[in-house]
Amino acid sequence: MRIYDIIAHKRDKAELSDEEIRYFVKGYVKGEIEHYHASALLMAIYLNGMTERETVTLTKEMAESGDMLDLSGIDGITVDKHSTGGVGDKTTLIVAPIVASLGLKTAKMSGRGLGHTGGTIDKLEAIKGFCTSLSPEAFTENVKKHGICVVGQSGDLAPADKMLYALRDSTATVGSMPLIASSIMSKKLAAGAQCIVLDVKTGSGAFMKTPEEAEELSRKMVDIGNSAGRRVAAVISDMDTPLGKNIGNSLEVIEAVEVLKGKGSEDLREVCLVLAGNIIALAEGVTAEEGCKKAEAQLESGAAFEKFKEFIASQGGSLEQIENPELFPKAEFCHRIIARESGYIERMNAEMIGSSSVILGAGRAKKDDSIDFAAGIILNKKTCDRVEKGDLLATLYTNNKKSIESAERLFLDAIKISSNKKEPSPLIYKVIR
Repeated sequence: MRIYDIIAHKRDKAELSDEEIRYFVKGYVKGEIEHYHASALLMAIYLNGMTERETVTLTKEMAESGDMLDLSGIDGITVDKHSTGGVGDKTTLIVAPIVASLGLKTAKMSGRGLGHTGGTIDKLEAIKGFCTSLSPEAFTENVKKHGICVVGQSGDLAPADKMLYALRDSTATVGSMPLIASSIMSKKLAAGAQCIVLDVKTGSGAFMKTPEEAEELSRKMVDIGNSAGRRVAAVISDMDTPLGKNIGNSLEVIEAVEVLKGKGSEDLREVCLVLAGNIIALAEGVTAEEGCKKAEAQLESGAAFEKFKEFIASQGGSLEQIENPELFPKAEFCHRIIARESGYIERMNAEMIGSSSVILGAGRAKKDDSIDFAAGIILNKKTCDRVEKGDLLATLYTNNKKSIESAERLFLDAIKISSNKKEPSPLIYKVIR
């Protein structure tokens, strides 16, 4: 078998065999296939697509290219949640303790933020003392004992995905639906959970800009998970506007705690309840509506917040900060953005607002950039809200005074105020099961 022939088959719109896909993945990870050959095949896939069988095979081979976590020693049902990325998306911090408080086992590997999208690991590391790097044995033990453990992604988990994603990023082939689906699901399959809920974002702050694109990706990922014997659901949720009001690592932890205490932003609470409800539905065989009711009861009783504190303490995090959010480090500079006209907020470009927070120091433009945990944005107005000239739109927080002017300019460019009130977009577009 030759990689030349495999490239030619896909170039000519032929369906690759399981053996050809296996040969490519194994050979590339071992260094036996050159980058230029892999680049050519990725472009052929980008242009000509893949069948469902090809996509499933590619995903399984990528998942099996490195370590496969064995969670079989954990009593109970193991669950996982994945978001395709967004601005102000702190749902893991809320959803995981909700479902763990009901006895489900959340064994989760999460990533760091890059560009306008935030990362769960960065948010957790904003908590003093919290450890995101544990041995496989400690990871499993924490899940057994506390029902939750969230750590950074292992370098040995789906290495084929890591290698191919870097190549896709540099060859303009990121936007291929089968390649996106296999990238996400290879890591989820390798992570070992029995039940997986995917939060697929759509809108200006998401990779999938339209609900139709999000639905196509969701169906592919659910099919892949089912083919691998996992119970999977995909929730298509809005990311045209940032989720919640706080953007930035410490600020988002504080907002998550507010929701866990029964307060906080209604949109954030609603999305979290839907995600948790669908995890419960997959795990317990109930309807999503019944799952949502169970999740809501855990919030209202305080059980979810108690489980959150147990989770934070189990990984060395400061409970004093969780109980007293004012103890989080404060940014040296804050700047108020004032409305320059009256009307209704017709649009908030979530990607641009996320990029504004990156300028302030809350995110990374490059992988090796450092993060200012205190930096970020608190929104006072959101899409569809009425504003009067002179109203407070948002407050910027940073330790870099020079960043404020450009961050404010980008934030204002992201907002459109008009005389007509826009009908709000649905928070949840559809659930694919």
